[in-house]
Amino acid sequence: MASTTPLTKALIYGGKTGWIGGKIAGLLKEAGVEVILADARVQNREDVAKELDTVKPSHVFYAAGITGRPNIDWCEDHKPETIRTNVIGTLNLADLTDERNIHCTVYATGCIFKYDDKHPLGSGIGFTEEDKPNFDESFYSETKGYMEPMLKCYPNCMILRVRMPISDDLIHRNFITKIVKYERVVNIPNSMTVLYEMLPASLAMAKKGLTGVYNFCNPGVISHNECLDMYTKYIDPTYKYKNFTLEEQAKVLKAGRSNNELDATKLMRDMPDDIKINDIKTAVDLCFQRMQKNLTEEFGPLPDSLPKEFRKN
Repeated sequence: MASTTPLTKALIYGGKTGWIGGKIAGLLKEAGVEVILADARVQNREDVAKELDTVKPSHVFYAAGITGRPNIDWCEDHKPETIRTNVIGTLNLADLTDERNIHCTVYATGCIFKYDDKHPLGSGIGFTEEDKPNFDESFYSETKGYMEPMLKCYPNCMILRVRMPISDDLIHRNFITKIVKYERVVNIPNSMTVLYEMLPASLAMAKKGLTGVYNFCNPGVISHNECLDMYTKYIDPTYKYKNFTLEEQAKVLKAGRSNNELDATKLMRDMPDDIKINDIKTAVDLCFQRMQKNLTEEFGPLPDSLPKEFRKN
């Protein structure tokens, strides 16, 4: 555990244009924490060092990794750019904050595993924080797999394995928004991260001074079909979807996709007592209830008033 320096001033990388970084900034401001949105690009070591020395934050939050547009397939054709941020930039920030004894929260990914013989699909046996990455079928995941063993060497870093993040709106980065727009989906149970519950938890963990790797997902797994069935129940009863196999999916993607279950035992054990984390199926159901309320307030009665890209019929 790192020094429990009070969380008074946060420097956020990925806060200006990033989805998760922007949400973190909002939560910290609501909590009365001074928030500075970083200007430096993490691959530019001298700029980051100067920014850290100028701002003198109590905590750094890093949510600026490259995931590609419109998806991680982008990384297959932009490998140097992906390395600069996801490898060089991440190491720069970890190293420079360690030199200055600043707690650094890294919003990483759990998409570095796939179900295997020791962790079979449907078994309830999840990958732990000690397991070595076994998934490198996308360059994005490969770079993230490089990083985790190195980040673990830094005693000031808390590395959070986020998976398939879900929010209470239909922003394009939301996992639900992504799969709603697909013509067909695979139906595989996965660990996922409901941001409404988990982002406040990450701030409480940073405040507590926790370090090391955490499977940053709600306990348990949920399938794509279960998510879309809730979408149909709460948002659009006219919505229809079709399934296809992993083999069929592979034909339309440049890179493979990770499917896994992450064990949340360590996370729940170390979670501050005042933070409540629901199991994933409960958390997603509650998320859709909030989404329904939010969308109705914004657009009016659903589904006819939904933006056209979400209406299939």
